[in-house]
Amino acid sequence: MRNNHEIDYKIIGEEMQYVEVELDPQETAVAEPGSFMMMDDGIQMETIFGDGSQQKGGLMNKLFSAGKRLLVGEGLFMTAYTNIGQGKKRVSFASPYPGKIIALDLQQLGGRVICQKDAFLCAAKGVSVGIEFQKKLGTGLFGGEGFIMEKLEGDGMAFMHAGGHVLERELQTGELVKIDTGCIVGFTSSINYDIQFVGGIKNTLFGGEGVFFATLQGPGKVWIQTLPVSRLAGRILRYATVQRKEEGSILGGLGNLLDGDGWQ
Repeated sequence: MRNNHEIDYKIIGEEMQYVEVELDPQETAVAEPGSFMMMDDGIQMETIFGDGSQQKGGLMNKLFSAGKRLLVGEGLFMTAYTNIGQGKKRVSFASPYPGKIIALDLQQLGGRVICQKDAFLCAAKGVSVGIEFQKKLGTGLFGGEGFIMEKLEGDGMAFMHAGGHVLERELQTGELVKIDTGCIVGFTSSINYDIQFVGGIKNTLFGGEGVFFATLQGPGKVWIQTLPVSRLAGRILRYATVQRKEEGSILGGLGNLLDGDGWQ
């Protein structure tokens, strides 16, 4: 028996996916503002404070729950979509950039999944979306791209979005993998994670984003993306703010001279 609303779903598309959620009468899905795509007539939209998981308790509990979302860069409010009509109704939520949508049955995943702060797309009402407080001081200081993490808690369905291709990997007990912090989409709560520093003068000078990486140790499940949105945005910004047509080089201005751009 689930405490959260039970919703059916279908993920549609390849590179630019959307998830179609099917709601029975009085069932509700919640989503971040801006992810809505379309819905059937008979679904009511309502702005709610927090994620809708605080059904009971006073204002301070709701404030604390919603306030934690500010720490991961999310807003205080979410949108709830409730089927107030007769029969099944559908509402769809779209990916914000090219990649894949990952369906999470939290009941089958130990009741908690930790994910990147921009990975959450939508969920059944009752799923709690909050901050994952770090266990180690180094994690919070050196995570850079995303080790202020969100946690999705409950026993319903939740959906994450990842950039590019997504690899789902099951780590056995004691098995350890080292991953770029931005390439982690999420992992189950049984995973032990930390940040590791890559020493050495060459790594420090030329490694760029590889100076720090995450270590994830099993048992548990990990979702890895090939294209973090920060990496995509950084590359687009680079092309938008410079005149030369290049892929990027550690040579910098010297590269401009070598290929003729400096001889104007």
